[in-house]
Amino acid sequence: MDFVKKRLESIGQKIVHRLFLFLGFLVRSMSREGFEKLAHVLGDVVFFLLRTRRSLVESNLALTFPGKSAAEIAKLARKVYRNQAVNLLEVLRLPLLKNAEDAAALVDLDLDDFFAGTKALGKGGILVSAHFGNWELTGVCIGLMETPITVVAKKLKNRLVNREINALRRIHGNGVIYKKRALRDGLALLRNGGILTILGDQSDPRGGFFMDFLGREASVFLGPAFLALRAGVPVFVAVCRRQENGRYLLEAEEIPTDDLSFSRENVQELTRRYTRVLEKYIYRYPEEWFWLHNRWKRGAD
Repeated sequence: MDFVKKRLESIGQKIVHRLFLFLGFLVRSMSREGFEKLAHVLGDVVFFLLRTRRSLVESNLALTFPGKSAAEIAKLARKVYRNQAVNLLEVLRLPLLKNAEDAAALVDLDLDDFFAGTKALGKGGILVSAHFGNWELTGVCIGLMETPITVVAKKLKNRLVNREINALRRIHGNGVIYKKRALRDGLALLRNGGILTILGDQSDPRGGFFMDFLGREASVFLGPAFLALRAGVPVFVAVCRRQENGRYLLEAEEIPTDDLSFSRENVQELTRRYTRVLEKYIYRYPEEWFWLHNRWKRGAD
């Protein structure tokens, strides 16, 4: 039975991989207007067909925005699905970005203060982002327009799709570190002047530190704060959201650390500080965040 199960899983992964490749080929051959229309259709199809997942999204939104009516929540949830579809297809179009000029035509960056800080200290720096807007596109465009960076990623279960996603992340010189090795490899990279991007809205699979996140108790990953204080490097929250004209805007906000030495308590305090900034953007632009997963499943007992 184990052999049959593994065989079926392997076949399933290959089918998904082929679909992934086909979708990438399709959207790269389409006009920008055409790919956006396709993304909205795909988002709507998933929204209406996968009702269990839609219920989770609407529940997450309703608990976070108790003042909104059921109709408003449903409308917002549909926007979430459409935006996530646009984000996915935009990532598949990354090979169309050949140089800094192509990236600049798509994304407005605001990272002058961040790079000035890293240069002044002669060290690396950390950009704390979230499952917000198009975080994958952001990393590639920073690499094209500024300097190659390294992203911390979680390995996907589908090894074939994981390979393709990493190839897209590395397409213009960026590096990838898996989350399990983030503390060791990330620290070495920062001490050597590297730039590290980490998603700061993740839970810690071991439980660990709990705090209020969007109004509910949640497990929070301390990795970005640990690395920042241990290496003594600047920390900025960086979020990339899509504007009505189809261009992306990356906004960056420095998180103060001058009063924080390296200690367990200060790692937790720095985590609170950048989480509050991430929350600010999520509350302001809820349609941009990834509400499709059960972020609060590891609540404190």
